[in-house]
Amino acid sequence: MGSRQLSRNVAIGVIGGGAAAVCLLDALAEARLEPGEVTVFEPSPHLWRGRPYQPDLDTVRVNIPPEGMSVRFGDQAHFPRWLAARDTVLGMAEPDFVDPINGLRFVPRATYGAYLEVSAHDAVSRLRAAGWRVEIVTAQVTGALPALDGRVSLLYGDGRHLTVDHTVLCVGRGRPGDPYRLSGLDGYLADPYPLSGTLREFGADADVGVVGAGLTGVDVALSLLARGHRGRVLLASRSGVLPRVRQTARPHTLRHFTAERFREAAQRGGTVTLRQVIDLMRAEFAEAGEDFTAVAREITAAPGAEDPVHRLRRHLSEVDDPDRGLRILQQSVPATGPDVWPLLPEADRQLLLRDHYRSMMSLCCPMPATTATALLGMIDSGQLRIVSDVRAIEPAPGGGFALRTGDGAAPLRADRMVNAVSPAPGGLPARAQALVASLVAGGLAEPHPRGGLRTERATSRLQTGGTTHPGLYALGDLAAGSLFFTFGLPSIVDRAYDIVQAIRAGGGPPLPTAENALLNV
Repeated sequence: MGSRQLSRNVAIGVIGGGAAAVCLLDALAEARLEPGEVTVFEPSPHLWRGRPYQPDLDTVRVNIPPEGMSVRFGDQAHFPRWLAARDTVLGMAEPDFVDPINGLRFVPRATYGAYLEVSAHDAVSRLRAAGWRVEIVTAQVTGALPALDGRVSLLYGDGRHLTVDHTVLCVGRGRPGDPYRLSGLDGYLADPYPLSGTLREFGADADVGVVGAGLTGVDVALSLLARGHRGRVLLASRSGVLPRVRQTARPHTLRHFTAERFREAAQRGGTVTLRQVIDLMRAEFAEAGEDFTAVAREITAAPGAEDPVHRLRRHLSEVDDPDRGLRILQQSVPATGPDVWPLLPEADRQLLLRDHYRSMMSLCCPMPATTATALLGMIDSGQLRIVSDVRAIEPAPGGGFALRTGDGAAPLRADRMVNAVSPAPGGLPARAQALVASLVAGGLAEPHPRGGLRTERATSRLQTGGTTHPGLYALGDLAAGSLFFTFGLPSIVDRAYDIVQAIRAGGGPPLPTAENALLNV
């Protein structure tokens, strides 16, 4: 498909109105393109907040400091400035939700949701002031058809359609996994959020099993504690790997393991092996005067090799460790990972996913130190138990559930089970399935074997048969099969910026002239 020339006001359709859409709208407002039309489709009541940032308990926190959660590309101070203005309006002498252990601020997700709403309204206002027509449509897009000149016709509502030059899929993440096939069973909570509502159903003395030991499982455990729950809590999973504990900040500027280095390799048509990637990471550590060995040991450790409580205590003791190794890893993976992943041979990608996925997620998505301290308090009091190597969870005679582990011990019992398993990368939310099926059937998109849709790294454009579509983009988890590193706001912000730059370069459909027809051959 050839490139398209600027001809008239561009029309953009944004499918989904959550955090990714906010990042896109802000990038569009900042780009100062010639005014056009933007239509955002969001049928849920969570406009701009999405599922993760709706009003909820204060125990449900963002696990990244404010500097890493700004929606504006190139402006890490955007969210901190908003927080400072909020503090002033509320008459706060000191910032709230500051971790006393490492001095970092971790605000509730509901507070971040308010920031998303304000940022979205600001972006929409700036676009309209610049001459853009912006419309919010509270209807679900159910299909897409090819239109003339490479445009796409979006089908929505009760048979209506809108033809656009550029379509950005911001559909969010898929359904949480169900590894023990508990869906539909009495006493099983398939989706815990918002915890402010779902946990009201639980008796204070009920024994609660939580499926999953990641950040969502931690949210559930601490929210039960905050509500005065007296019953036992079992944090159950196959690996027993808890999130790493976030350390105090020690800034580092990447010099070897940089996105620019891998982008240059991609432009040359080059590839990199996992060994070459590791060598570059070693060079990055050596430049900083740090030893790569300790971090490599954490990455390659077999799940369950270390007792999870011992590991938690060790990580808490390392919060102020002067060694910057782990901090460098946590900075480089989201910053550079999306540029590395497409260049790796398939065998290396499979090895990373099979052997190191869980440990990498644990290390690069850490929890606040005060969260870890509260978990340890629950463990030491006997209220919380970390249960690993869980092989089966099934209904128990007389009600409740039985959890069976690989050591052959007597089953553990729980009155209720809460699902805290993350969605599989690239999974589709239910409301996006018809749309994606339509795109695939129309030859506009191609499923990726690891989930989501095939996506070009540089522009986030969809690909079919190795050809890039000039006006279809995936932003967020839908691109996980191709890019893998689609988690976290910094990655979303970067990809949103890339998409707006691609729109700037591509513009609208070509003028209907012989000259432009020749240009597009």
